[in-house]
Amino acid sequence: MTRHRTCEACGTPLTAAPHGGRPARYCSNACRQRAFRLRSTHRRAERERSVAPDASSPDTSLPDASLPVPGRGLPQGLDSFVGRRQELAQLRTLLRTSRLLTLTGAGGVGKTRLALEFAKGLPERHARVDLVALDSLRDSAPLARSVATALGLGERAGQSGTDVLVRAIGGSRRLLIMDNCEHLAESCARLATTLLSRCPGLRILATSREALRVPGETVFRVGELSVPPDGTGSDPTALLRSDAVRLFVERAASRAPGFTLGRDNGAAVAEICRRLDGLTLAVELAARRVGTLPLGDILAGLDNHLFPLSLLTDDNRIGPHRHDGLAAAIDWSHRLLDPEEQAVFRRLAVLVGGFDARAAQAICAGGGVAPGRVFRILGALEAKSLIARLPGDTEPARFHQLSAIRAYARERLVVSGELHAVQQQTIEWLNGLADLVGNEVFADQTGGLFLAERDNLAVALADTADRDSARYRRLSLELARVHYQQEQPSAARSLLDGLLRETDEPALGGAVAALATRVACQQSDLAQALLLGERAVHLERTHGHPAGLANALDARAAARLCRGEFAAAVADLRECLNLVEALGRPHDTAWCTHHLAWALLQAGGEAEADGLMDRCLPVLREHAHWSRAAAALHTAGAVRLALGRLQNAEDLFAEVLGIVPKGSFHALYPVEGLALVAAESGDMRRTLRLYEASAQARRQLDTEPEAPWRRRVEQAAVRARTLLPAAARDAALSGGRRLRGDRLVAYALRTRPGNLRTATDTAAAAAERSLLTGRESMVVELVAEGLTNRQIAERLGLSPRTVATHLDKVRDKLGLRSRTRIALWAATRSREGS
Repeated sequence: MTRHRTCEACGTPLTAAPHGGRPARYCSNACRQRAFRLRSTHRRAERERSVAPDASSPDTSLPDASLPVPGRGLPQGLDSFVGRRQELAQLRTLLRTSRLLTLTGAGGVGKTRLALEFAKGLPERHARVDLVALDSLRDSAPLARSVATALGLGERAGQSGTDVLVRAIGGSRRLLIMDNCEHLAESCARLATTLLSRCPGLRILATSREALRVPGETVFRVGELSVPPDGTGSDPTALLRSDAVRLFVERAASRAPGFTLGRDNGAAVAEICRRLDGLTLAVELAARRVGTLPLGDILAGLDNHLFPLSLLTDDNRIGPHRHDGLAAAIDWSHRLLDPEEQAVFRRLAVLVGGFDARAAQAICAGGGVAPGRVFRILGALEAKSLIARLPGDTEPARFHQLSAIRAYARERLVVSGELHAVQQQTIEWLNGLADLVGNEVFADQTGGLFLAERDNLAVALADTADRDSARYRRLSLELARVHYQQEQPSAARSLLDGLLRETDEPALGGAVAALATRVACQQSDLAQALLLGERAVHLERTHGHPAGLANALDARAAARLCRGEFAAAVADLRECLNLVEALGRPHDTAWCTHHLAWALLQAGGEAEADGLMDRCLPVLREHAHWSRAAAALHTAGAVRLALGRLQNAEDLFAEVLGIVPKGSFHALYPVEGLALVAAESGDMRRTLRLYEASAQARRQLDTEPEAPWRRRVEQAAVRARTLLPAAARDAALSGGRRLRGDRLVAYALRTRPGNLRTATDTAAAAAERSLLTGRESMVVELVAEGLTNRQIAERLGLSPRTVATHLDKVRDKLGLRSRTRIALWAATRSREGS
């Protein structure tokens, strides 16, 4: 008797003799060496991760030595990659000679997964590998700006999206993966041509159902997985030479542990793979029915074509019109659902940006589906591969439908006659989220619920026929806020211009004009910013809404600060503070107090600003999101610097470095603050090193600080250049250019790079502890003990929902997204005696 195994490196079947002895693990020495190199790479990556600083929001636009090795930031597959050995080898060869490589093939054939697997195996000479998914973009979407947003690049006044991309990429060696280009083929072709002509180190790997037809493009067709030839019979050894069979067996075994390929089922498995033409997604869908249905029933289901392929095809480019096998698999999988599951499945099609369980309940409940049943149905749909969890350890978990499956689900929604009703239900749900946002005084500056729902919000507005309704205008304002918060002022302004023409809109008051004021500041249109600020204040005074008036005054003050009208800005913020204090909102009061302190600092009122920061800083440290706490700490440091309290200023700037994401533009303000401290202390070499390192990072991130701060930092650098001898000046500048990432932060904190985590934790430990309330600290301790939310609720006498709310606040304050990281944080603080 023989035992059948497969090579651990490539999956080739192995046959072990029945004489015993150690079974073979690899089919050849080449595979053995490949596995050894892979293990070595993983060990090196683990060592790098063990010393890398924790960053809740890793920077995506600064190509420096601190960046991860290629592939580490790419989505990790939740299951194994099967087959495609020859394709991977061919792609490696082609990318050496081609700067634009396009993977073409039918939808569901596995183009995206192949591209990701190929990118993860690239050598380290590629400084960056970035993935941009284009399937949610519409034909009218500005492609370059959308790609820049996906890469974390903010828009800059006077620059197009293409200019932003070209400046960020520069001459660095990068691979950009543009995924699902078929519905934007012409736009993708133009963008690829521009980027490749202006960025000499860039290579592009595109996936599309058709070629982009660009000069110099190499087209690689991704075929279906190999299937057993007719007449192969049921011999497992022969069948396992087929990639489709190996994929089917592996996926089936993950759903039905113990499933193996044998002579009794080999012929049925082979026939299923043939009927599906080896199409990757179709094979996976069919394999995941094993355990619930016999193989014979699966095969019979594939034969039953109740719905034509035209259900997955329309006249636009996005229609998956070459999906014979996939259409059969999806259609048949849909018919296996019970009526409630079918209803939820088709209604989810309107949520193109993904969804969590609460959103699914809001959209899908009703019409025969009880609200309490939606959560169970989501689990069933995920188990049947009709929805998938989005990458990342986010809570609550978010899911999405694959684009081809969503296209099918939307067709079913149209056929059911529910499309309009579900779209209206989506509008109602989004308006419910807007009600929550409406409780904020400074909603423009709060990254809230709509950031995660941006795509859903945009599609809901695009599909709304009644564009004169108050609900439409309200949601348009929320979408404009999202664009503003993501530094996309052009998109925000296009929405706000339409809203500003609605002069008789008392429900929105001056909120639209206030946001338009901030957007105009973002675009450096300072004359328009002041006009809009005046309009916002006038409207809110007319409507008599104190919270709205406070927001409008804050916006007008921002415009006046940008214009250098410091005394007028101080006057606006004093009135704003009086209004917010009268509302009895301590958090908003603290935020407004911080703004007033910053304006006073620009106006020369350092002493009063210092007193104001003493009042507001404890509140913001304890309760605010890290971004607000960091801004307040920076202002406090700048005030202490102006007062000559250098050690206190240095401590505050170091505290900012302990809480902001490393490598982001937020970290450059405290670095510049420490450069100013060094200048006031007479250490001109340190001043020039920190200034040059920050200036270099700002050029690569394409970001600039506020004008008053920039002038002060530049003046300190000029003084340092003047006072230093030529040799010392050149050495300081050269040293500053070499300070990047961890080395820059370590130098700023006066510690060694290898001890960066310890130094950063030490600088931030007190701040982190003070961020949490007593109740939040208790919840964190119980999380570290391994208790679930329900167990914590029982221990503390709370509801599970209250515990979840506490954990959400902990995540925001500490920048830790998973329970595991929270537990590790608690354990570290416990060892430090905190």
